[in-house]
Amino acid sequence: MANTLHAVVEELGGKHTLGRNLASEDDLREAIRQGFPSGVVDELMRASELTLKELAAALDLSPRSLQRRRRSGRLARYESDRLYRLARILALANEFIGEHEKAVRWLKRPNRALGGIAPVEALDTELGARQVENVLGRIAYGGIS
Repeated sequence: MANTLHAVVEELGGKHTLGRNLASEDDLREAIRQGFPSGVVDELMRASELTLKELAAALDLSPRSLQRRRRSGRLARYESDRLYRLARILALANEFIGEHEKAVRWLKRPNRALGGIAPVEALDTELGARQVENVLGRIAYGGIS
């Protein structure tokens, strides 16, 4: 889990963007509770190659709210939690697919195992995120997905 935790923190922008070192899941949980700095939105947009509109849809947030949060200092707890969800999936996709460009493409393309929707579209709910994780697990361990 330490490698995954490190990868997730990097997707969120690392210490530079988060403003502190997150060395454990407890640290990360506390950072989510306090709300991530708004720079995390830009970092995830860059890492995921999603537009603000696509990112907002993936997180079930309104683009206007997300834009306002980018200008203010801190994200709300629920927004931070959803950004963490995307960062976790992106980190897993990078790890299991192996190449960042391929992982991003995979996230954006419709997937039969997810009922024909793109993995990024399933991330608007926790259940959808778990389904995406399961598909990634099948990819990692040689299953069909």
